[in-house]
Amino acid sequence: MQKIDIAVIVAARNEAVNIAKCLRSLEPAREIFVIDSGSTDGTTEIAQARGARVVQFNYSGGYPKKRQWAIDTLPITAEWLLMVDADEEIPSALWQEIAAAIAAPAGRAAFLIRKGFCFLGRRFRFGGFSFQAVLLFRKGEARFERLLDEAADAGQMDMEVHERVLVNGPIGTLATPLVHDDFKGLAAYIDRHNRYSSWEARHRHHFLRTGQWGNESIRARLFGNAQERRRFLKFLAVRIPCEAVLWFLYHYVARGGFLEGYPGYVASRIRANYVADVRAKVYELERAMAKSPR
Repeated sequence: MQKIDIAVIVAARNEAVNIAKCLRSLEPAREIFVIDSGSTDGTTEIAQARGARVVQFNYSGGYPKKRQWAIDTLPITAEWLLMVDADEEIPSALWQEIAAAIAAPAGRAAFLIRKGFCFLGRRFRFGGFSFQAVLLFRKGEARFERLLDEAADAGQMDMEVHERVLVNGPIGTLATPLVHDDFKGLAAYIDRHNRYSSWEARHRHHFLRTGQWGNESIRARLFGNAQERRRFLKFLAVRIPCEAVLWFLYHYVARGGFLEGYPGYVASRIRANYVADVRAKVYELERAMAKSPR
């Protein structure tokens, strides 16, 4: 395939087991940047050997985090940007869609791409674990949400977790999903979600006290695009009882996670446990605030 005039930004930290397969799938792109955070497992050497430009990011807290910093700082010459994690791959069919989308004169400022979910060696068709996010956008037309300006742990939470992309203009949708398949194993997956639940608990706690996620955030709309619908559902979920049980029933029963066999059950349980952890940590924050002197 001829090189596509696009810059891919790959977020990485100790991704030696994943980065090579990710970069192989990015060969159609004209520019590839790997934004690393002090990897010690050979990630940067593998990335450089495959022709990617490696840039180190040292986080000191607040906004911007890794991806937004890359958008603001890198010497990008391409008109379009694609955001990819090191455990993701772009299949050839998606590259064909991307090439057609950015060449079309339709005036789209960004595109939603579905993250196809792989778990325990299985590519899921059921369960509702795949979701759409704005990953492809025209340079200068999009930015990540600005949520809490907190001094997060620079060693672990230097990258956007569940922040979405704000777009100045119409958003299209691409049909072919990317492949999200982390080779680090189940222990790393659960450990990462423990860190994410701490992050989300802080943001939920802030929202429940103030009614705001941050200074700049996605609108919550039931009939909006995929990002806006997800935020609307979160607005509801943070206040309903038995949220963890409901999420398990949603993934395993309503969305057919049971059709994926035992991996479907495990994934559904992990999702429910994640939500339970978030709510427990919110409770802990509430107790700590109640005890603190005013």
